[in-house]
Formats: sequence, C-alpha cells, structure tokens
Amino acid sequence: MIVVNGNQYELVKEFRNGWDPEAFQSRYSEILDKYDYIVGDWGFGQLRLRGFYDDSRKKVPADSKISTLDEYLQEYCNFGCAYFVLRKVRGRGNGKPPRPHAASPSHANGTRGKSAERPGAGR
Repeated sequence: MIVVNGNQYELVKEFRNGWDPEAFQSRYSEILDKYDYIVGDWGFGQLRLRGFYDDSRKKVPADSKISTLDEYLQEYCNFGCAYFVLRKVRGRGNGKPPRPHAASPSHANGTRGKSAERPGAGR
C-alpha cells in the first residue's frame, strides 16, 4: 500500500522495474489527487506522472480513461520504457472516493446569504 497526500494507492502493474517509491514521492503533485489511476513512465532518467480516470466515470474525456493506457504508452512514451500503474484505493461504501464535507458558506460581511442585506435587495 502506498500513501501519499492522504490518498492510498496500490501498485497494479509494474513493467521493467519502473516503480521507484522515492522518485514517485518527489514527483507527486496534488493535481493528481483527483484521478483514479496514476501512471508513471521513465524517459531519459526522468519520471513523468499522468493521471487517468476509471472507465466507469462519466463526463470525463475518453482519452483520460484508463482503458486508453496502451494508446498513451505507444504515442507519448519511449518504446519499451519502464512504467508503473497505481490504482487509488477507495473507502468503504459506494466505491466512490470520499468527498470533503462542506460547511455552510459564510460571506465576507458575516451573513449567510441573506438577500435582504445585499445592496439593492428588495427593490
């Protein structure tokens, strides 16, 4: 189990010893938190990370789904490069990643959306 930025991942594929935990930790960016899979590929001694969504996700570009991994590897990676695939481990329940709990928004003037206190409201 790999834990980074509060997310748990499992290594589901490793090709040509591509997995390097230290390199992964140093290259990881929080922009990758939103993805279901992270692919790391090596080229010229550099690790590149790219996120993919699960195929069951709706409203995401088709080329961002994990089923397009082979095309990504063929088109954007060096031929035969070392790579790995991590899958985000989901919490219990409905299989979806846990969503942050949002509190009621509070406005800068201390109100909670009371339209009567807005300038010009009620005219």
